[in-house]
Amino acid sequence: MAFGGFSKEANTAPMAEINMVPLIDVMLVLLVIFILTAPLLTHAVKLDLPRTASQENHVQAERIDIALTPESEIFWNGEKLDAAALDARMQAAGAQVTDPANAPEIHLRADKTTPYDAVAKVMAAAARAKLSKIAFVSQPE
Repeated sequence: MAFGGFSKEANTAPMAEINMVPLIDVMLVLLVIFILTAPLLTHAVKLDLPRTASQENHVQAERIDIALTPESEIFWNGEKLDAAALDARMQAAGAQVTDPANAPEIHLRADKTTPYDAVAKVMAAAARAKLSKIAFVSQPE
């Protein structure tokens, strides 16, 4: 702990050690100061807010049920359509969308033996109409 010596010899070299005790003392003092002042730094305004009885307003998005049969027949909410009418209805539904969060949901019900080509055409028609919420409906096992 000494910084020098009382030796009169000429071969005494300076100490190459760092005394860590004062540094640790300073760190502990700073830690205590921060622990004591941290609760004082929180600013909270006490308010007595009014109580009301209301419910959240959930806007239910429109749901479009599209069914595909094994023969690639298309049904829009139970009504049979051809590919041109499907495209026209998709464009009309997409034109009514003002907020993408409230865009109609398309529930696609396809038979397991329906060709993938028919499913892809329905999805492409929805993409062209900028309808991106598509759900595939299935039966649980």
